[in-house]
Amino acid sequence: MARGWESKSVADQMEASEEGDSRKAETPRGSVSHEQRLLKERLESLKLSRSRLLQQLERARHPAHRQMLLNGLKAVEKEIEEISVKVSL
Repeated sequence: MARGWESKSVADQMEASEEGDSRKAETPRGSVSHEQRLLKERLESLKLSRSRLLQQLERARHPAHRQMLLNGLKAVEKEIEEISVKVSL
């Protein structure tokens, strides 16, 4: 009986795999390229980092810590700007 369940599971997995392959073939040519998707994901990640840095900056009291956060914020904003230009192309 256990063998029957294994066969059913394998058959289900093969069917799911075939469905996945057919979905890949159906993607429209105008869809977002892999590189563009990665850039958008990186942009979202940078925006979250920027938000976190701003929150930390609000709470920071020590001047050296504030300076470190400001430097990080500048770097993140610069990278956001660079990636935004690439994404909009």
